Amino acid sequence: MGSKKLDKKFYESELERLQVELVKLQEWVKNEGLKVVVIFEGRDAAGKGGVIKRITEKLNPRVCRVTALPAPTEKEKTQWYFQRYVAHLPSAGEMVLFDRSWYNRAGVEKVMGFCSDEQYEEFLRSCPEFERMLQRSGIVLIKYWFSVSDEEQEKRFLGRISTPIKRWKFSPMDLESRNRWAEYSEAKDKMFAYTDTKQCPWWVVPSDDKKRARLDCISHLLEQIEYQEISYPEIELPELNKEGYIRAPLEEQTFVPQKY
Repeated sequence: MGSKKLDKKFYESELERLQVELVKLQEWVKNEGLKVVVIFEGRDAAGKGGVIKRITEKLNPRVCRVTALPAPTEKEKTQWYFQRYVAHLPSAGEMVLFDRSWYNRAGVEKVMGFCSDEQYEEFLRSCPEFERMLQRSGIVLIKYWFSVSDEEQEKRFLGRISTPIKRWKFSPMDLESRNRWAEYSEAKDKMFAYTDTKQCPWWVVPSDDKKRARLDCISHLLEQIEYQEISYPEIELPELNKEGYIRAPLEEQTFVPQKY
């Protein structure tokens, strides 16, 4: 990992290049009927949301969608644990990015006591088999873990607290993640021991440097799926035909005040 700060112009040009490739990948997924799931996990303020934004920025939300589920309802708590996640899996021609996923049980639920020891142990046993089932069904499953140092996390938390447009990002759970740093570390290590499998490995993204993390993650994602650029026929726009219709007067419409 480079230590020198990434040049802004290089970052922006490289990001644009990668986003062009993401569009090609999106069209390939749609054309070939692929089913792709990408999981983003990691500590709070590790940069998951930032890379998801850059991935989806230029893509069609009907093809590539983000799933970020809230806390389970009372009804969902009575269901098979994976049930509410299954409802969000892709159909043919779709790509789903999970901003946190079923791994909540191995992290926050375990550390915060939101699940029993029995539920936690059952998750660790069943999760690898669940993921193998997804892969056998034809789903391409890719998992990323964003790793951030405690010093950088503290810096980002302070930024969230003091910046009005970021304040919404800071939650009481963020405070707990600081108080229980060691417990989260232990939970992450045990999660990896059970679920970092040969068939479905965890890809770790060092994310103290946000810009490098974004470029590295997107570049790696593009390498995980063999795709080709789709050729489209040339299109000629026809002349605009305005004959036979007189539009209503603009005065009859209500416009937004022009303040700028």
